[in-house]
Amino acid sequence: MTSARRLAVSGVFLGLAGSAALLLGEGCTGMFAGCEEKKGEAPPPVAEKISAPSAPVEPLPTPQVDMRKVLLGRALFHDKRLSGDGTISCASCHSLDTGGAEHRKTSIGIQGQVGPINAPTVLNSGLNFKQFWDGRADSLEEQALGPVANPIEMGASWDKVVETIRGIENYRKQFEAIYPDGVTQANIVNAIAEYERSLVTPSRFDEYLSGNQHALSEEEQKGWEIFQKVGCISCHRGPNIGGGMFQKMGLVRNYFEMRGTPLTEADNGRYNVTKNENDRHFFKVPSLRNVELTAPYFHDGSQEKLEDAVRIMGLVQLGKELKEEEIKAIVAFLKSLTGKLPPHARLPEGGENDPSQTVGGTS
Repeated sequence: MTSARRLAVSGVFLGLAGSAALLLGEGCTGMFAGCEEKKGEAPPPVAEKISAPSAPVEPLPTPQVDMRKVLLGRALFHDKRLSGDGTISCASCHSLDTGGAEHRKTSIGIQGQVGPINAPTVLNSGLNFKQFWDGRADSLEEQALGPVANPIEMGASWDKVVETIRGIENYRKQFEAIYPDGVTQANIVNAIAEYERSLVTPSRFDEYLSGNQHALSEEEQKGWEIFQKVGCISCHRGPNIGGGMFQKMGLVRNYFEMRGTPLTEADNGRYNVTKNENDRHFFKVPSLRNVELTAPYFHDGSQEKLEDAVRIMGLVQLGKELKEEEIKAIVAFLKSLTGKLPPHARLPEGGENDPSQTVGGTS
């Protein structure tokens, strides 16, 4: 077994140890969203908090997608005609230039309306067990359905969107070639979701896990070891290095008190979906892939620097002040998770002005 694999496997045991500590009421550790500790209360059902048994950190899988749908979805993802006034596309808040997210605390929607929460990355999102910070969508299709009709996001009517897309000849022909029932709301969101599923971004870390000992620098390897040793791996596990469970924001110290600003409805997290008090301040643990590119950090977009995000998580989730050299090494490791977009991810040059003209590829 290579040392890279030994490290990956050791991460599994650290993750299992963290989970066991949680169930025993002794706390556990996490990175960008922490593990819960509710003394005197029974732990929430495991099925709600974790989608699958603990898995090792492993290389990204190759997505199995229909490239006809992917290319159609790519055009729709970049098409502002899906918004109520033709000014906003999915790519407006999930730019490929900024890690599939955007460099704003919260998104700006139709007519300049300011959204309540930081936009999560769309890259590798097909590997998440649920979508959105509060997990209100079970699939990428369900996720793609919401923003179009949300009055403060894209502010459109789905009936109008379907009518518009059906009225564009290139779109209509492409839909009819792929879907027996042509242009429908369900088929539009399916195409967008298929495009999003294809946005898998392997990095140097994947090469390292596959046995290339030279893929990471000495500092990055040190950061990976610390990442496991201090317990980040207990929540950020699996091929997406996160995205597989809900955890509480602020396990050891109250994050929101430390933040020092009034609570918002978005701060309630999973509670907004379940109305279960045990879910207040719980969020989907985010993937750390491409985290170097997705500032500002946390659901509230409160931190601009990755170093500060790591430092704060050490305090509120681990209950310790990480040393500067530990933070530096962890950040070096996290930067090794910056991956490469697949060749088909971007529109062909010039396609941004009229996405319907880019539709038509079949490979």
